[in-house]
Amino acid sequence: MGVMFMYPKGEIAQPIKVAILGSTGSIGTQTLDVISSHPDKFKVVALAAGSNRKLLEEQIERFKPQMYCLVSDKLPGGLSGPEGMLEIAASPQVDLLVVATTGSAGWEPTIEGIRNGKIIALANKEALVMAGRIIVSEAHKHDAIVRPIDSEHSAIWQCLQGEGLGDSKLRRPEGVKRIILTASGGPFRDTPLEEMKQVTPSQALAHPNWRMGNKVTIDSATLMNKGLEVIEAHWLFDMPFEQLDVVIHPQSIVHSMVEFNDGSIKAQLGIPDMRVPIQYALCYPEHSYNSKLGYLDFTKSLELQFYPPDMARFPCLHLAIEAGKKGSTYPAVLSAADDEAVAAFLEGHIGFLDISCIVEEALAKHEAICKDEDIDLESIRQADRWARLFVKSFIKSMKGRSRIEV
Repeated sequence: MGVMFMYPKGEIAQPIKVAILGSTGSIGTQTLDVISSHPDKFKVVALAAGSNRKLLEEQIERFKPQMYCLVSDKLPGGLSGPEGMLEIAASPQVDLLVVATTGSAGWEPTIEGIRNGKIIALANKEALVMAGRIIVSEAHKHDAIVRPIDSEHSAIWQCLQGEGLGDSKLRRPEGVKRIILTASGGPFRDTPLEEMKQVTPSQALAHPNWRMGNKVTIDSATLMNKGLEVIEAHWLFDMPFEQLDVVIHPQSIVHSMVEFNDGSIKAQLGIPDMRVPIQYALCYPEHSYNSKLGYLDFTKSLELQFYPPDMARFPCLHLAIEAGKKGSTYPAVLSAADDEAVAAFLEGHIGFLDISCIVEEALAKHEAICKDEDIDLESIRQADRWARLFVKSFIKSMKGRSRIEV
């Protein structure tokens, strides 16, 4: 049974020892901001970053972790490479592992943390998208706790408190008819399709509601992000895809909803600030006070709109859900192809609408490496490598054109 960090009255609670993978990214820096507001509750014992050496060095100086890793290089006294993150995930010094990396870098440390008895606070979408079946299997085997950080999954988790689902053990809650994930629609929810052909990276990065990293922000603009979250919800809450819906909610006030068999609905509302779900994942079961967080003001006019997503405008949402339904190595290909396509868009090599075209092409050309029930780590690695090589080759085949015609 996972440690719940609940203490009898009068007993002094020892700080929870936290490791953050992806500490220099958007979620990582906001996690450190939350921790700095609760210095008596948490102690940072390990930090890991991809390539932002300067910021990592500043974080090391401030938080004095016992372990640190720069994946792309090696700092004096530190770890390096993907192996360094695995060592942190397995360390007996760590109680709670925050997986805040982006892309495929997160799923192996997540599994390593589960196998070594850590509470996992999971922000890396690709972990469950690429290796959901394996993560669920390992979590059940080791009786592991996985706490979602994504605002949507945190909202669902909070709505299910008191419904037979406490600390997340990756199982289906009883009495639930469907889960409804909300999406802001990003910056182009009302933009004519013809104009979307000319979208620039700076325009796509201007999200109207949320402060996120570049990859997640672009995925939000294409709604790939929401498709990945549907796959995540499938694994986190053991819900069939047919009972997972998406609605566009421009205000980002309702973070997700749960509908029960009797027609009643629970919703979690709050300001669009990622520090709220981060703090809940760290402080569960407490809703701790944080002076840095804001509050909704219901004395003022509060408009809440909901409408179905336009699949013609956002084909990535459909592609992701279909890949999730097919299972096997298709979700790994989806994730890796999107990763490469988004990087190419940000570098100016392809257009915004090309992202979905490239992902669709990769999925169409892919042949499952194994049966869904036989998925293993090597199959996922193989699918990831294949998709990345395919996308890079596909973009090069455009004969020097900077845009694929859509």
